[in-house]
Amino acid sequence: MAGAYPPRPVHEVEPLMRISGLEPLNYTPDASNMRSTFLNIGERCNVAGSIMFKKAVINNDYDTALAIALKQVQQGAHVLDINMDDGLIDGVAAMTKFVNLCIADPEISRVPFMIDSSKFHIVEAGLKCAQGKCIVNSISMKEGEAKFREHATIVKNHGAAVVVMAFDETGQAATCEDKVSMCSRAYRILVEEVGFNPQDIIFDPNILTVGTGLSEHNNYAVDFIQATSEIKRLCPGAKISGGVSNIAFSFRGNEAVRRAFHSAFLHHACKAGMDMGIVNAAQVQEDQYEKIDKELLTYVEDVLLNRREDSTERMLEYAATLEPKCKPTVVRKLGEAAAGEGPKLSPKQNPIPAGFDPLAPPADLPPVPSYTLRADPLECSPAFAQLESLMKQRIIFIDGAMGTMIQRFKLQEEDFRGERYANHSHELKGNNDILVITR
Repeated sequence: MAGAYPPRPVHEVEPLMRISGLEPLNYTPDASNMRSTFLNIGERCNVAGSIMFKKAVINNDYDTALAIALKQVQQGAHVLDINMDDGLIDGVAAMTKFVNLCIADPEISRVPFMIDSSKFHIVEAGLKCAQGKCIVNSISMKEGEAKFREHATIVKNHGAAVVVMAFDETGQAATCEDKVSMCSRAYRILVEEVGFNPQDIIFDPNILTVGTGLSEHNNYAVDFIQATSEIKRLCPGAKISGGVSNIAFSFRGNEAVRRAFHSAFLHHACKAGMDMGIVNAAQVQEDQYEKIDKELLTYVEDVLLNRREDSTERMLEYAATLEPKCKPTVVRKLGEAAAGEGPKLSPKQNPIPAGFDPLAPPADLPPVPSYTLRADPLECSPAFAQLESLMKQRIIFIDGAMGTMIQRFKLQEEDFRGERYANHSHELKGNNDILVITR
């Protein structure tokens, strides 16, 4: 019967970042509303960022560690970040064990993993276990171009996407100019020398903390946001990511302020083209920018956008009037402040002129450079040549992972037995073939 139908012609493949766990994630950004297509990268499976996760790993309590991973997926994480960088932990052993355990759980492993470590041998350990197509976080030019090429080639050979930090031999990029310069340099090496697919390159231009009281830190958020749009312009196909919680480290302990910073930062960074970030998935979905308390948002954006010299001092004064555990969408003031008897806030100084946009790009942007993509030297094997020839002549049926899909229903013994085999003498749970009859 199939012989009566012509084979499907080979079609063009849209250039997208395509990653996967058990299920594919074909990232299709909406340039008109990047916040709507933003990829939430779950942050809680990181021993440096979660005390609960770190304690579970140190105590060899991997049931708790897996529960933390599963909860993030259930709360909306599109990608799961996994980091085992701690002096008390054998990073290779912990990464290998945890990734293998995650893969064994179809609810966790349906999303792609981000293998996260500052030590490349730990990254390699995770890559050797991860299924599908994951993301490596991260490589940089900190040790020079030769080591950068070596690490990038290994990542490419594993078939993974890669996060590149804005970091070179001179140190970490802090200004917009340095972020753009380092990322552009790395991009040219990756596409022209290593042969990396531009769609699989993700830059992290360093989200640094604002509101520290040091004047040299005041423009860090503006620098990141402006660098985001310029890197996307100069490096076609590349993506932008970052650790969003870094922005508000100065306000840890004050939930409303910290979470409002995250929401406002994402709003402005996504407008500039930010694609993804390491976040608390549940909170960033709950704390929509439009729902943030308007008075709180004014103080937050004064700091975030560096709109006046006294913004940090005024933010601290205002934060002292709030209940530390309230939400940014439902702000509650402490007793005296609620009664109008709390501390008096300082008047604004040096406000920005009306109509001035601190995030506006400069008028004299340089032209987009041209790149010569390196051709992949991999030759077709004789086996692939035969398959390719057959696919042009015949219809190919792809055999999917039926058993894995069935596992998602969490069927019990009685589900497998049904009425027909209710009194069967042997255990039937796991016999997927019998479901054809019983269900």
